[in-house]
Amino acid sequence: MTGQPIPRRHSCEGEDLSPPLQWGGVPPGAVSLALIVDDPDAPVGTFTHWLAWGISPDAGGLAEGQPAPSEGRNDFGQAGHGVHRYFFRLHALESEPALPSGASRNELERAIAGRVVAVAELVGTYQR
Repeated sequence: MTGQPIPRRHSCEGEDLSPPLQWGGVPPGAVSLALIVDDPDAPVGTFTHWLAWGISPDAGGLAEGQPAPSEGRNDFGQAGHGVHRYFFRLHALESEPALPSGASRNELERAIAGRVVAVAELVGTYQR
């Protein structure tokens, strides 16, 4: 359910494990999925927590702590205060992005531009 609190175990104050994610209804023609997780409420501006791509449309999800086939660099900044919203955006792509692991958010966004056939969004909250 959107807007629900993210458990502490999935934060840097807990076990720092990625949360389990499940999805369905991937549109026909999608050959790959890309995930961008960010926090627009960070005091330094939007903070990117997780970039992932190369996910099979048939996967149905990622288990808790499961890495994606390819992952990019996240941001690093100061800890914020108050409730933060974490946006999980899953992009269904008509072709696989040609990116090496460790790519930046800008590189991922450029690689998927014009290839997105659908986007699903989930929002969770966390407060230190």
